[in-house]
Amino acid sequence: MRRLKKRAEFLAVAKGQRSARRAFVVQTLARPDAADAETGCGFTVTKKVGNAAVRNRIRRRLREAIRLDADRLGRPGFDHVVIGRREALSQDFAALRADLAGAFAQGRKATAKAAAGEATTASSSRDPAAAPRDGVAPSRQRGETPGRTR
Repeated sequence: MRRLKKRAEFLAVAKGQRSARRAFVVQTLARPDAADAETGCGFTVTKKVGNAAVRNRIRRRLREAIRLDADRLGRPGFDHVVIGRREALSQDFAALRADLAGAFAQGRKATAKAAAGEATTASSSRDPAAAPRDGVAPSRQRGETPGRTR
């Protein structure tokens, strides 16, 4: 699994699907341009969680859990961001690994479902004459007011 390190990568994944658990949140985004590319994974823990030592310990636990299950969790063409919460310190490590597996699977499923929904919406044909120009409804395009006849 490759690491996400740049802010732009994190911001892009933030627009994807979210899967929340007690100890973390996983954000998932399918990359249509790189279906065969390696899975990307980034980690973040906000300052609200604690000081640097606490945040680093949470990040290390999450990173290790993903490293142990990387072959099972990672699917080509997906990027994931794991946002750690304070409960990641107290949760049993086996339960943490199981939650990660479930969150990754849920995120991939929701992302695939959303992508399929976008494809059917984009492929539907619409009459260009009936579509509003410049985001304005046809009745308001020429300064007309609703209900008024000329």
